[in-house]
Amino acid sequence: MNSIDLQPVLKGNTIYLRPLDLGDFEALYQVASDPKIWELHPDSERYKREIFRARFFESALASGGALAIEENDTGRIIGSSRYYEWKPDTKEVSIGYTFIERQHWGTGTNRELKDLMLRHIYKWAAAVWFHVAKTNIRSRRSVENLGAILSHEKERELNGNPFTQLYYKLEAPEYRV
Repeated sequence: MNSIDLQPVLKGNTIYLRPLDLGDFEALYQVASDPKIWELHPDSERYKREIFRARFFESALASGGALAIEENDTGRIIGSSRYYEWKPDTKEVSIGYTFIERQHWGTGTNRELKDLMLRHIYKWAAAVWFHVAKTNIRSRRSVENLGAILSHEKERELNGNPFTQLYYKLEAPEYRV
């Protein structure tokens, strides 16, 4: 395996992941327009159309690692996630910028998503990082349930708002599907 694939096509039992593209904006914004999705996030205004476009969607496309999450049964986009900060020297990558429509919360969709992404990326990576706001209890529980270990925290700022970011690490040998 010569080069890492940060935008794979991956199919699970209930969801399908594929590279995010420009034509996905409207469908993805329909999911992102729910303020509840962002209430624990440091950028809690991402539900607003122009903020979502400028602060999320454009950088997602530019990242080279953004994925659309679709339901297998309907083909409907239900969220997004991405790989970012690939470090070939240490074989580490981050997974994040994940959001899923609320009707899929607590259903196993996020776990299936992370399982697909982790199984794929561990072909190249030795460890995966998750960056989570300290106040985002839902996301913290999610990465802890994967087996990720809290490594450290940093004071950060996003759009002029200070917050504490937690850094979780999940090494390949410690991850079990």
